Amino acid sequence: MSVKIRITLDEKLVKFIDQKASDRSQFVNKLLAEEQKREFTKQLARSYQEQEKDSTFQQEMQLWDSTVGDGLG
Repeated sequence: MSVKIRITLDEKLVKFIDQKASDRSQFVNKLLAEEQKREFTKQLARSYQEQEKDSTFQQEMQLWDSTVGDGLG
């Protein structure tokens, strides 16, 4: 679903957008979607780093790995 909003941009930025794209909304949407993806990727990486430091979680994962490996899972 699309939502129409009104924002104020610096005139130089509007000229830049107009040079890069014929559809301003599509251009801005693409930039924001890319930024959202970067933020998600950074958060995911931080979460993996936290998991690696969590000894309780690592012990639990070792137990699950051995359970899966025994053929009963």
